[in-house]
Amino acid sequence: MNLTLTQRLSIVFAVLLLACCGASAWLQIRSSDLHEKEVVQGLSRGLAQHIAQSAPLMDDNGLRPDAVRRLFSQLMVVNPSVEVYLLDSEGHVQGDDAPPGHLKREQVNLEPLRRFIAGDTLPILGDDPRSVDGRKVFSAAPLRMNGDAPAGYIYVVLLGEAHDELAARVAASSVLRTTLWSMALVALLGLVAGLVAFRLITRPLRRLTEAMRHFDADGEPRVPIPATSPGTQRASTAGRGDEIAVLETAFTQMAERIGEQWRALTRQDQQRRELVANISHDLRTPLTSLHGYLETLSLKADTLGETERKRYLAIALAQSVKVGALAQALFELARLEYGFVQPALEEFSLVDLVQDVLQKFELPAEARHVRLRADVPLRVPNVSADLGMIERVLTNLLDNAIRHTPADGTIDIALTSREGRVTVTVSDTGPGIPEALREGLFQRPFSSGGAHRGGGLGLLIVQRMLQLHRSEIRLIERAGPGTTFSFELAAAGSAANGA
Repeated sequence: MNLTLTQRLSIVFAVLLLACCGASAWLQIRSSDLHEKEVVQGLSRGLAQHIAQSAPLMDDNGLRPDAVRRLFSQLMVVNPSVEVYLLDSEGHVQGDDAPPGHLKREQVNLEPLRRFIAGDTLPILGDDPRSVDGRKVFSAAPLRMNGDAPAGYIYVVLLGEAHDELAARVAASSVLRTTLWSMALVALLGLVAGLVAFRLITRPLRRLTEAMRHFDADGEPRVPIPATSPGTQRASTAGRGDEIAVLETAFTQMAERIGEQWRALTRQDQQRRELVANISHDLRTPLTSLHGYLETLSLKADTLGETERKRYLAIALAQSVKVGALAQALFELARLEYGFVQPALEEFSLVDLVQDVLQKFELPAEARHVRLRADVPLRVPNVSADLGMIERVLTNLLDNAIRHTPADGTIDIALTSREGRVTVTVSDTGPGIPEALREGLFQRPFSSGGAHRGGGLGLLIVQRMLQLHRSEIRLIERAGPGTTFSFELAAAGSAANGA
């Protein structure tokens, strides 16, 4: 059977409840029976002794079975529930008033009789001569001659066959049936109340099960779970000790975490797709140009003059350099993304590094008629960072600025120090970055139609390198045209004089 956990637990609970009710009823009946036997045996303790003293059951020749039979018949008429027997010293039945065929046992075990005569705790059960293996409460007394050892025993079964027949008739009467029906009704009410209480208790578990069953692939449960703040959840679960509530809270937190991870993976996948699309476009242009000029050289090798041949070769070489630079940037970005590169921190002068990078870009800037300026205070502390990575960061920022700053424009690099940090600012007077491209600027390359097409990989590399230094590249908003980037580095313990 395909049963739910709640149904299986309900069935187990019902079975246990019915078993407990049955055991309780049996114990109650058993206890009542023992109580009745103890009361009857206690009240009749001296009955056998009274019979032994008041009737001449022995003479010089020993026991008198005929006198015993007449006396027993009279006693059983007075109290039909008793059965009186005369036993010899070994427990053999010498006299009785049982109807023919009713006596099933010719000898009675004397050990219970001796315990009864010695005054042991009641009830004490002895053998029933009218049953093969039955045991009943009794009264017993020894018969003695001249103070010697017992010559026999008076053995009185207190609840005999007449009592058993009457008890059997009463058991089938309406009183017993009413009692049993009452017990069944109580058991049924207890079962219903228990199942209702159990269903209320397991309601959070069913709600959690439903939420897990409909848990969507995107990490969002389709069946909402009541949300509470983490502090409230901890306080409530700690106060109640409710394992189901703890499980529900853990599942809610897990669902939220999976949802966040799924959304992050979705964003990363989208960024990867955009990166592949943009890189494919950036690769297609120089490769197409390179292929075209090489094909022209191949087809018109005999007709081209020396000057045209050199010009075509120079263009093809420039396009191959672009392809190589782009491939190198992709390789470097992949190493940074997958953690293959870690910064080797060292103390160096950021002022000297800025001057070296500016000198490297003097000729390209002059060729485009762009001015390079540095705003450096007199004293700037050394920084603790990876020298090669920070040089690459400055190189990428200046390269982007030169390529997108028009003629007669200006590029400024400024250094400032404050509270153990050195801030580097790179600004230009170019057209700036369109508003549509600013969101997610450092997570993906610029789209192919953007103003800064081709500079996206450089900014990605800058961002990853600065993240390894526990820093971030920021786009500074300002009035007017131009673009301004800024980042910070941790200052070292000693300071150096600025140039």
